Amino acid sequence: MHTLVLMRHGKSGYPEGTPDHDRPLADRGEREAALAGKWIDANVPHIDAVLCSTATRTRETLTATGIAAEVRFEKKIYGASPEEIVEEIGFTDESVGTLLVVGHAPGVPWTALELDAAKESSMVDAIEMKFPTSAIAVLTFDGSWPDLGPGKATLTHFHVPR
Repeated sequence: MHTLVLMRHGKSGYPEGTPDHDRPLADRGEREAALAGKWIDANVPHIDAVLCSTATRTRETLTATGIAAEVRFEKKIYGASPEEIVEEIGFTDESVGTLLVVGHAPGVPWTALELDAAKESSMVDAIEMKFPTSAIAVLTFDGSWPDLGPGKATLTHFHVPR
């Protein structure tokens, strides 16, 4: 059994003249990412590895969570579709039991919805309504990372740290 944690970056700032990729976290984003890290620590199996977008706000989100694990930064996660995110997840070593992906909307919420086998639940409804900054979707599945695909996982948690 593997656990996949999909997290949207924390609330970012909008400094004038800063390209989107380089936008930093706002103070609120740092606070909520720290709360997300505490929630993950209390509710999810130990994070073995992290796949993180190269954007400044995702890197700062990861730091604010306090999660210490091997990290692979992947530019492709920035602006990625669910198919691209799942493809990158497929490169995860089989020794990793729990993987955290820190990325962006709409890729992260669409990936959670795409992977979920049930397709109907209050969590799915909540994700479809809004996947705010620092939100977390947790999915579990049997099989190896490269086998993960549409409808092959179970959405077990959706949490918005506030």
